[in-house]
Amino acid sequence: MWDPTGEFFETVRKRGHEPLLEGAEGTIVFSLSQDHRTNHWFVEIRNGEVRVSREERGADCVVRTDQALFDDMVTGRERMRRAWLRNEVVVEGDLMLLARFERIFPGPPEARHPQAVCGREHRP
Repeated sequence: MWDPTGEFFETVRKRGHEPLLEGAEGTIVFSLSQDHRTNHWFVEIRNGEVRVSREERGADCVVRTDQALFDDMVTGRERMRRAWLRNEVVVEGDLMLLARFERIFPGPPEARHPQAVCGREHRP
């Protein structure tokens, strides 16, 4: 069975350094509920270096939500801030750290590169 959240965090872990998180410092724990149990993902950010584990421990920011909703977030079908405004996500602690981390979430599946919209081909 496909695990979008596991795939997302594994990709983040393998990347190790994330330029979009340079200057950010702190820890986030994502507590995701599913079928009367809670899955935890612990993220440590140190100036762009990112470590991911399955630990449940204290963090600068704690995010609690439903596993299925978080799957939608890490596939670009939902936005963390929108879900938070609907009270579907509970955030305790450093909200700015979470806002920085959210930068690495994928965009909507139908999103296109701005240069493609303007008719120019994107070259990595």
